[in-house]
Amino acid sequence: MHPDLFALIGPLRALLNRLRTVRKEASAVINLLDSGPDFLLRGDAPLEQTDRNLLIDFARDHGLPRVSWALGTDTPETVCLLRPAVTSLSGTTVGPPPGAFLQATAAGEAAIGAQVLGALPAKLYARSRVAELYAGCGTISFALAPKVRVAAYEGDRDAFVALRTAANNPAATGRVEAVQRDLTRQPLSAKELGAFAAVVLDPPHNGAPEQTGQIAASGVGTVIYVSCNPNALARDGLLLKQAGYRLEAVTPIDQFLWSARLESVCVFRR
Repeated sequence: MHPDLFALIGPLRALLNRLRTVRKEASAVINLLDSGPDFLLRGDAPLEQTDRNLLIDFARDHGLPRVSWALGTDTPETVCLLRPAVTSLSGTTVGPPPGAFLQATAAGEAAIGAQVLGALPAKLYARSRVAELYAGCGTISFALAPKVRVAAYEGDRDAFVALRTAANNPAATGRVEAVQRDLTRQPLSAKELGAFAAVVLDPPHNGAPEQTGQIAASGVGTVIYVSCNPNALARDGLLLKQAGYRLEAVTPIDQFLWSARLESVCVFRR
């Protein structure tokens, strides 16, 4: 854990013991952004004004840009915003939603981006496009953008809004098109995928069998699969193998220190 996050554990324990919104159980998610630790608290009771004041004081005392709260699985609300909650993804400023999925470490993020870029087809033309599936807030999207035009698909509304806002910023490259789409319920079809020079996907922990089946049928020449679950990767990779793809390279990235989890970047070619 980054020292800036580890330093919050003691004060956070003291805070949670004082909050009335925490009765039996709660969850705390803190993302270390460039602007500081971004804190999302999910409680199991309503948030009273006393709790709001405690959370605001906590943010001021410990340099947090934003504190958000939600009752259970409800949509979070902002309790306080002391400065923009932003971070840089490959040089593009992004404002992730509270509790957003980000890569575990900056070094791991950079390693994933480097492997994905290195696996792109050797011949890319001015009009070549890459489909990036499960794009999140744009971790891989903005790494790809300097080299190729990107159609970035994301189903989660809040992550999509962050991705689209960053992609539309005049300071960005203008080479990322953000598209909101639930790829589990409505995967890109083989016909749609045929328009792309390559497909990059970084699906949730359970993988992407519905979408991988369409990728396998598309005939797209290069598939770059980023995974944190070897079992799901093996299942989805088998679909690609059966469709005539060959596993050209696999790079393990140990960004989940002190755990058995492992990230990997796999390159499949037809």
